[in-house]
Amino acid sequence: MGVDTCGRLKTPAGTMRAIMGSLFYRCCRAGSRFIRWQTINEVVLDAHHATRTDGFVLACSHLSHLEPILVSGIVNRHVRWMARIEFYRKRWAAASLNWGGAFPVDRFGNSLVSVRTAIRLARAGECVGIFPEGGVRQGPESIMRGGPIKLGVCTIAMQAGVPVVPVIVLGTEKLNRVGPWLPFRRGRLWYAFGNPVPPGPRGISRRADRAAMGERLRQEFSRLYTDTLARSGLTNEQIP
Repeated sequence: MGVDTCGRLKTPAGTMRAIMGSLFYRCCRAGSRFIRWQTINEVVLDAHHATRTDGFVLACSHLSHLEPILVSGIVNRHVRWMARIEFYRKRWAAASLNWGGAFPVDRFGNSLVSVRTAIRLARAGECVGIFPEGGVRQGPESIMRGGPIKLGVCTIAMQAGVPVVPVIVLGTEKLNRVGPWLPFRRGRLWYAFGNPVPPGPRGISRRADRAAMGERLRQEFSRLYTDTLARSGLTNEQIP
């Protein structure tokens, strides 16, 4: 039967809302792609890792607040982003997020409802987008450089029985100026998708299993970052 934008079973009315939401998402993605096609040079590495028909968690680096829009324009799946509840304070923003299929998470309160929603969506075959750092992180705090990771992403993957596909985006910090958005592709972005990290076999305790998966995911992010620097010609000093 499927699930709606809140992860509940769809009723006929809910199915119609889901269809309209999917149409809204596709229109926004097409508009984003059109703008970026005219202004930004984009290099996408190993996108086949996110070309899946089953459910999975898409774990994204977070150098700026632009990653959800940018990554949604690259992945040919409807990404159901877990978004900070702060973004739902304005009515127009909440409506846009809901229509786009996102769902809120309270990072400093009760996140259990959001985690359960993510699990239901992933089990139902959806692509769930999460920022495992819990917010914008740069420098040594970035997961790409071995920074800390919120293990909720592993809980979701383990409970849903789906893999986590890491993705990093480099160059977003330069898009807060006018120059990169002018025509003739002045801006430059690099996207790199890593190897899927599946839940491991059940061990002594769920906590230990989650920590082990978190470490494997952290290592894959570090490997992906090092590999992307080598393939792009960028240096660590050029990344905030």
